[in-house]
Amino acid sequence: MSISITKRILNLIILLIAVIASSACTTHSAPDETPNRLANPTNVQEAPTPAIVGTPLPTRPVYDPGELVEYIVQNGDTLPALAAHFNTSIDEILETNPIIPRDVTTLPSGLPLQIPIYYRPFWGSPYQIIPDSQFVNGPGAINFDTQEFVDQYDGWLRDYVAYAAGANRTGAGVIDYVAGNFSISPRVLLAILEYQTGALSDPELPSDINTYPLGYRNYTNRGLYLQLVWAANVLNNSYYGWRTGSLTSFDHPDGRMEQPDPWQNAATVALQIYFNHALEASLYPRAIGYDGFAQLFASLYGNPWTGDIAHIPGSLIQPEMQLPFEPNIFWAFTGGPHTGWGSGEPLAALDFAPPAMLGGCQQTELWATAIADGLVVRSERGIVVLDLDADGDERTGWVIFYLHLETRDRAQVGAYLGKGEHIGHPSCEGGITTGTHVHLGRKYNGEWIPAAGALPFVLEGWVTQGGEDPYEGSLTRFGRTVHACECSLQENQLASTANSVDVEEDIGTIETETP
Repeated sequence: MSISITKRILNLIILLIAVIASSACTTHSAPDETPNRLANPTNVQEAPTPAIVGTPLPTRPVYDPGELVEYIVQNGDTLPALAAHFNTSIDEILETNPIIPRDVTTLPSGLPLQIPIYYRPFWGSPYQIIPDSQFVNGPGAINFDTQEFVDQYDGWLRDYVAYAAGANRTGAGVIDYVAGNFSISPRVLLAILEYQTGALSDPELPSDINTYPLGYRNYTNRGLYLQLVWAANVLNNSYYGWRTGSLTSFDHPDGRMEQPDPWQNAATVALQIYFNHALEASLYPRAIGYDGFAQLFASLYGNPWTGDIAHIPGSLIQPEMQLPFEPNIFWAFTGGPHTGWGSGEPLAALDFAPPAMLGGCQQTELWATAIADGLVVRSERGIVVLDLDADGDERTGWVIFYLHLETRDRAQVGAYLGKGEHIGHPSCEGGITTGTHVHLGRKYNGEWIPAAGALPFVLEGWVTQGGEDPYEGSLTRFGRTVHACECSLQENQLASTANSVDVEEDIGTIETETP
C-alpha cells in the first residue's frame, strides 16, 4: 500500500472516531400504544411496550443537479450503492470526499459525507423500519430461540406441524429452516407471520394455511413453508438489490412507480417491497409506517435500534482463499455471480465443474476442497458450511457455503479442515442443477457477500467480475481472463496452483476423468 493511501486511511479512522458518538440516521422513541393484534403470551409478563413512534420526517426538496447533500454512512454502504441511490457517480462522490480511498470496500458506519445528488421523482417514505443488523441471520439473532419464543404465545403457530423440505417440522422449525437457508433473521419471518396471519396472537388456524396464507397466489408456493420461501426470496432480492445499487425503483400493483428514499437502509427497502407484494394497496402505507410492522416488531422484541451494532465493518477484507479443487487438475468455470440461495439476489455464488462432467449428473472421484481453514458447522444433503473463525456459529464472521456436495464422503459437522483438504465430491445433490458441479458462496456475519462489486470473490488471485446477467461474468489474474460458460473449453478452464510447483498457466495438457 502506498504512503498516500496509508495516510488517507489513517485520516479516515481519525475522522470516524471523532464523529461516531454523534452520528445517527433516524430518531426512534417510545410510542403511545401497542398494536391491537398482539395478545399477551402465556407464562410470561405483558408483551414489551413498543419502542418506536412517528417522529418528524425530513422532506425532500427538488434538488438542483449536483447539489451537495449530507449523508451519514450506514451499515454496509459501498460507493457503487451510494452512487446508484443518489443518481450520481463514484467519481463525483470521491471528488467531494477526498478522504475516501478509491479502493475502499465497505464504508465505516457513522462517517459523514457530502454527496452530489441528482433528483429523481416519486421518492418513497424516509421512515426506517428496522436496522439491517436485525434483518440478517447474523450476530443479532444469536440469542434468539424461535421455538422457545413461539411457545410463550397461544397463537396457532405453537401447535402447527407440517411436512416441509423432507421432514416433519414445527412452525418454529419451518421458520428456522427458511431463516438458515436464506440467512434472514427468524425474528423478521416470525413478525411477518404475526402481522399477516396472527401466528402468535390468534389461536385459530388460518383457513388458507395450506394454500396462500401470505397472499402470494401461485400454485408452486402453496402452504406455509413455500409461502415463507417466497417471502424470503422477495426480501433478499430487495435487500441485496438496494445493498449493491442494482435496485433503484419498484412498481406498485396500480402501475405507480416508487423510488426508495436515497437515505433509506436496505432492510427497510426490503420490507417496503415485500409489503407492496403481499398486501392490498390500501394497507401498504400503514405497514411501512411507524404504527405498522415497525411497531409490531418492537412490541415483540423491544426497540431494534437500541444498542444497534453494525454487523458489516468498514474496509472489510476477504481472507486469503484458494480455488475449491485439488491442484494440477483443470476445472471449468461454469457459473459467474448468481444467487447464493433461492433465485435472483444475492448474486453471491460461483460454480465450478470437474473435467468431463458437463451436461449431466455423473458421479466423480474428484474432490472439492476447503478454500480456507475452517470448522464444518453444517453438513446436510448437498450442503456444507465452513466456519472460518471456528466459533461454531455460521452467523458470525466469515463462512463459506458449499452446495451440490455428494452425501458420500461429505465432510461432517465438527471436522476442522485445513486449506486444500477434501470437503466432498461435486454432484447434483441439493437445489436444482443440470450437471455435476460445486456451488460456492461467502457470508460475513450472516450477510451474503456479492461475488462481484466492491468486495469481489478472490480465489488464488483470480478476481471475480460480474456480467450483464446472472451466471455470466469472469475471473481475471495476471492479465488472463476466464469467462464463465456452461461448457468445458480451453477458454473457461483453470487449475489451482496452491501447494503445487510450476503449474503452467497454459492448458495444453489437461488431466481429465473418464466419465
